[in-house]
Amino acid sequence: MKSFFSSFRKSANEFTNLRSLSITGIFIAMSVVLESVTINTPYFKISFAYLAAACIGMLFGPTVGFASGLICDVLGFMVNPAGAPFLPIYTLVQGLSGLIYGAVLYHKTDYSLISRKTEKLESVKNKSGLSVQFFVRIVIAKLLNITFINIFINTALNMHYGFIPKQAYSAAIVARVLKNLIQLAADIPLMFVILPTVFVIYKRTFGKKAAA
Repeated sequence: MKSFFSSFRKSANEFTNLRSLSITGIFIAMSVVLESVTINTPYFKISFAYLAAACIGMLFGPTVGFASGLICDVLGFMVNPAGAPFLPIYTLVQGLSGLIYGAVLYHKTDYSLISRKTEKLESVKNKSGLSVQFFVRIVIAKLLNITFINIFINTALNMHYGFIPKQAYSAAIVARVLKNLIQLAADIPLMFVILPTVFVIYKRTFGKKAAA
């Protein structure tokens, strides 16, 4: 539990690092672009902006993940308002989503350089040098976001603000569950490719500076 809360403090220290802020800014811009091509339906929307949020949380932790989630939502609304009113509660939920990715993935990569003696064996196990636990945490982070953010919180808010008729709540839940289960089949493999790639590039680019 102590290490869990310490990750928030370590993540907050990332705000003092110009490199962290610059890279976070790049991912925020990517998130806004991805959000602008969101596919909307009566009960849910399909978006890949979560990839940028997951990368921010993985690299810089829950505090930065929460703040960047807030910024992404505000900028996304400014760029693509889609005629809907701005509701701060949705911004808070977006921040919570970034916090979840950071809380689950930050400093959980267990990256290690592959030694020459075991390179051939280890490359078969895991070419990125990342532990199996890291990939399990990716699944956990995505499932937490799907369960609490997508299915329950957003559905309840959409009904509260009249975006979903109250009598259609059950149908909306069923539709969102089905949609998320289907999209999960695509999201997890995509995250298995994108997140390790981003982390390995980041680690190899900045080396010891990234761990400081």
